[in-house]
Amino acid sequence: MNNRTKIDKLVELQYESYPYPERDPEDEKRRLVTGSPSSLAEVNHYIFGGKMDLSKPLSVLVAGGGTGDGAIQIAQQMKDLSVPGQVMHLDLSESSQKIARKRASVRGLKNIYFERGSLLDVKKILPGPWDYIDCCGVLHHLDDPQLGLNTLVEVLAPSGGIGAMVYGELGRFGVYHVQEMMRVIAPFGEEEALRVLLTKKLIKSLPETSWLNRNGQIQDHLEGGDPGIYDLFLHARDRAYTVKQIESLILEAKLRLVTFIEPYRYDPLILIKDPQLKKIINKLNYMERASFAEQLLGNFKKHIFYLVKKTNPVSEPTLDDASTVPVLVGVDTTEAAKQTPGGGVINVINEGHKIDMSVPPLARAMIELCDGNRDLDKIYSVICKRRSDLEWQDFKNQFERLYRVMNSINRMVLRNIKT
Repeated sequence: MNNRTKIDKLVELQYESYPYPERDPEDEKRRLVTGSPSSLAEVNHYIFGGKMDLSKPLSVLVAGGGTGDGAIQIAQQMKDLSVPGQVMHLDLSESSQKIARKRASVRGLKNIYFERGSLLDVKKILPGPWDYIDCCGVLHHLDDPQLGLNTLVEVLAPSGGIGAMVYGELGRFGVYHVQEMMRVIAPFGEEEALRVLLTKKLIKSLPETSWLNRNGQIQDHLEGGDPGIYDLFLHARDRAYTVKQIESLILEAKLRLVTFIEPYRYDPLILIKDPQLKKIINKLNYMERASFAEQLLGNFKKHIFYLVKKTNPVSEPTLDDASTVPVLVGVDTTEAAKQTPGGGVINVINEGHKIDMSVPPLARAMIELCDGNRDLDKIYSVICKRRSDLEWQDFKNQFERLYRVMNSINRMVLRNIKT
């Protein structure tokens, strides 16, 4: 990477001194950090239309992989499903990669490889093409985020896709006020440990009226240790996005948005109940609705989304085929069944917002059978042993109702068993 600026050097120094996020490799013996983007089930659903051939090699690039969350997650899931291929962890920070390597070693993962370098040099050092690229929490720290995304597109396979996360402007209200104060109290160039200490002192001194204390969704400084404090309040380069700005970023890169995660949060037709308002909102296109929802909720501290090339015609899978397999995301079957009533409503809470969603009478019985292997036909057959009067169309209608809710909260995706 040429023409490194002073700020570029400060960003590099930060991640050498405070690898982020803070992780203890020994914790890999007890749990797997999962999430979006880059859950393999999500990647299959949104990037490959549920038709990914699990017997063929999958090439994954984690661009700016940090201490390894994204790379470890998808590599472990590939291993669990015996999916051949490789996961390449690319990062500038030697300290971060050291932690990621140790985490992979503790898990015995042999499908992860490591390359130290800049995302901006990827065409030269890791030209691909890559089937899937994870770029989580990286673009918003670049001097030119558009160049960063454009560079990734150049090494993306024609039928591949990108899972990305950038900061959300509205939900980070208060963060930038503290950042501005810290530039006065502890400017760049001061000893790093002192800057962190002074940040802690400032946080304790904030009155209840401060914008940060009014924003109860910001917790990284409470839960992420010193690296979390540094990344949130002392970062040398940090910008946040609105939906409209994300749309411009995507269009300029000649990409197409498949979905935001979680989908319901970007759909005001779900969030608003008033029929007159819904009639007006229904005239908006997808991105206009998403922007409206962002302003409505006001709690988007980050945006997670999946992208494909503009020329890629892939679409999300549907329930039209009885061989379609519903796959639960982020929750196991037993726990999901406990949380799902046999009809009525489920209570969804996300970043302080609460909403009730209606589920069909057979919801719990259906969830109990979603083990990631049974297709719709098999689920129907099992339920019919208890309900011999259940017609296929009634079953399908109820499952579609359940799926709309579960997919909207990012708890269910689909896979085509034929692949």
